[in-house]
Amino acid sequence: MAAPVIHFEIGATDGEHARRFYTELFGWTVNPDPTGYGVVHTGGGGVGIDGGIMQTPEGVRPWVTFYVGVEDLEKTLGRAEELGARRVMGPVPVGDIGDVAMFADPDGNLLGLFCERGAGRAG
Repeated sequence: MAAPVIHFEIGATDGEHARRFYTELFGWTVNPDPTGYGVVHTGGGGVGIDGGIMQTPEGVRPWVTFYVGVEDLEKTLGRAEELGARRVMGPVPVGDIGDVAMFADPDGNLLGLFCERGAGRAG
């Protein structure tokens, strides 16, 4: 089973400033949705991935992470925990498109998992 990196995310203490910074630095197109989540289009033309930039919730440190597409969130989270990771979030729904979860690897790095709705998800 392939597990591709499908999305990146930047959590910033000032979401608006971060969106402006990355737009000016890399020429990315960042379109904030009604919640303030900035959907990022990197303009890679099929090379690379797109992502998101958001303001961190109060008391949460900034982060940069990536999301891996998997077929079964609970199975993958369980295996990560067996290997020394710690579950941080989820699974939780993301609108009608799928479900997301996050874990901290043994070194504390935050990684996300995503499963498309109807793609054999469990949980």
